[in-house]
Amino acid sequence: MKHFRVTKTTGLIARLLAGLLFATVVVPLGARAASVSRSGHGFGPVYDAAHEIALNGTIQEVITKHTAGSPAGMHLLVAGPGGLVDAHVGPFLSKETKAALVAGRPVKIVGATTTLHGKSYLLARQLTVGENIVTVRSSRGILMPPHSDAARARIKKSSQTEPNGGAR
Repeated sequence: MKHFRVTKTTGLIARLLAGLLFATVVVPLGARAASVSRSGHGFGPVYDAAHEIALNGTIQEVITKHTAGSPAGMHLLVAGPGGLVDAHVGPFLSKETKAALVAGRPVKIVGATTTLHGKSYLLARQLTVGENIVTVRSSRGILMPPHSDAARARIKKSSQTEPNGGAR
């Protein structure tokens, strides 16, 4: 009976190794190298952190209604040194931040420009309105989940006052 179990186990191992060998041969045949810059493939606009810019300007218009072909979420039309820029700030801003975004208010936006359906957009990563700094996207360009500005300020303040993990 023991002899039967050994051959059964050996046969199972042989089949698993054969499957693994097959997978290692087949998968590389269909794989191809990822391109360095993505040209709009996938879901949503592409954020290129290597080409971030900082824009200082004045809000001309706050657009909350979605337009077909544009990234979903709030947009700011900002007058900067190079003209009018459509800055996408996403759908996850807190009520406090939305209330602070009004026409005529100076704003600083750090982000990356992308083109979608032939139109250029500044995908905001960080938004500075007055003394408030709001993180809209991660450094990879992923929209941040909704949090109140008070919670973000508390997190930022605690990280500034306790650089080495706080008092011991």
